[in-house]
Amino acid sequence: MDIKTTEKTGPAGRDEKDGGAAETATAGGLDGALDGALDGDLTDNPDTDPADGPEDDLEDGLEDGLEDEAAAPAGKETGVGAGAAAVVSAALGAVALTGTWTGKVVSERETLVGQIKTSGSGTPAQQISEIYGDAWHSTALVNGAFALVALIVAVAVLVLPRHPSWVRAVATAGVVLAGLGLLLSIGTYFDLFLSLPTAGS
Repeated sequence: MDIKTTEKTGPAGRDEKDGGAAETATAGGLDGALDGALDGDLTDNPDTDPADGPEDDLEDGLEDGLEDEAAAPAGKETGVGAGAAAVVSAALGAVALTGTWTGKVVSERETLVGQIKTSGSGTPAQQISEIYGDAWHSTALVNGAFALVALIVAVAVLVLPRHPSWVRAVATAGVVLAGLGLLLSIGTYFDLFLSLPTAGS
């Protein structure tokens, strides 16, 4: 009886040993497979730092987004400034053609000064020159100054590169208006279009 019992228990003991060894080998294989997968992921992505966690990745993403947003407004501000300059040049060119409040004030002042100078003792020719001629010339001078500023601003916008097409179109209109205003102002100042009337006319 003892012999049979020993024979029956012997294989069972071996089976338990073999099963334990198999379980140990299986557990070791799973651990090795997991370690290999992790090592492979880190090797495939050399930019990944094992010490970095989700918080570090989030901070990197936020920093990249802030850098992109900081770079974008610079271009927008440049376009807005160029557009504003183009509109200002066109407006100044139109003002130079139609006249300004400043030119009107200067003209009235010259008229008053001429009346004071020629009161009682001035000849008709002097009165025409002092009262009317100086007033016209002063108005032409002020309008010419506005036209010159408009021309400089418009040319500066056109010279600078990388502007939208509408900005260049408005700046071109400013050049045309400013050029016409400058020509009219020069012609009026030097009496090229209309000369002063004479005393006998």
